[in-house]
Amino acid sequence: MRRLYILLALFCVLCHVALSFNDAGLIANGNFEKGPKASDLKGTVVTKANAIPEWEISGLVEYIKSGQKQGDMLLVVPEGAYAVRLGNGASIKQRMKVTKGMYYSITFVVARTCAQNERLNVSVSPDWVVLPMQTLYSSDGWDAYAWSFQADYDVAELVLHNPRGEEEDEACGPLIDSIAMRALYPPRPTKINILKNGGFEEGPYIFPNTSWGVLIPPSITDLSDHSPMPGWIVESLKAVKYIDSQHFKVPQGNKAVELVAGKESAIAQVARTVVGRTYVLTFDVGDAGDSCVGSMVVEVYAAKENTKVSYESKGIGGFKVGFLKFKAISTRTRIVFLSSFYAMKSDASLCGPVIDDVRLISVRS
Repeated sequence: MRRLYILLALFCVLCHVALSFNDAGLIANGNFEKGPKASDLKGTVVTKANAIPEWEISGLVEYIKSGQKQGDMLLVVPEGAYAVRLGNGASIKQRMKVTKGMYYSITFVVARTCAQNERLNVSVSPDWVVLPMQTLYSSDGWDAYAWSFQADYDVAELVLHNPRGEEEDEACGPLIDSIAMRALYPPRPTKINILKNGGFEEGPYIFPNTSWGVLIPPSITDLSDHSPMPGWIVESLKAVKYIDSQHFKVPQGNKAVELVAGKESAIAQVARTVVGRTYVLTFDVGDAGDSCVGSMVVEVYAAKENTKVSYESKGIGGFKVGFLKFKAISTRTRIVFLSSFYAMKSDASLCGPVIDDVRLISVRS
């Protein structure tokens, strides 16, 4: 009898629906390359809730092969051969083992297929975000987004849902490809930098086989510890782009931020300061080496002071150092960076100045 209990326990462990997760990378079948059996498909429509390995679906979910046609439009999958499309009101979900209290970022590649007003609801209860997909940031129609959550339990249920209205075409909805997760380790202020994560080294997973970077959408909360870029919040109408040195030119270290939507693309951090004390903020302004050419201006705000740093980009990389000196008027000082205007590459994709190596120190007046 004891042996039977042991075997049953092992069976439960092996068959548990919550999959263990390592530090960073694709979640189980996160690129949907393992697909349904032919008997579980009606055309492209998945007919059973558990037909896609590791996933549970509801509503009209289609299993899309790269090169498939929708009317006159050719559906292209950026990585691998397969993706899924969420029809009106449809969702996919997966349960994963996580560490309670830990912060995690989710990175996923998504494209709209029918209408400009498509949206995607991403959630791990009780955290959630609705991503409007009106703006396309890449030239090929696919964008990678990041979102973060704090694990309230030992198992996280990730849900991606198409919340579109009933009056729209049932089959229309976002196309989803690769989904990855990364554990976040929020850095702390140091003796040489009051700001957290000033070099942007801590952030979401970036897919190694893509050259888009990762878009971080506007924050629905002012809590920077809930940001996929710890320490920083995106306090604007549109996203900013998180980039790495493997695919872009980065002024310092391995990561940086590109402000890709003019004044609608801003990042901020609230720093602890002492009223009346003088501080100096230094930072790098450059370009990502992504053929974003032209005049760029970064605006910086802190307390009652502000400055504008101009940078003439040749689109091949490079940077200059800017600074702002200010006197604190509060015990909390909001540091804000934004781009003065839009920039665009020759392929019509949005681009802009790069911010990196942001440092804040206290100095004598």
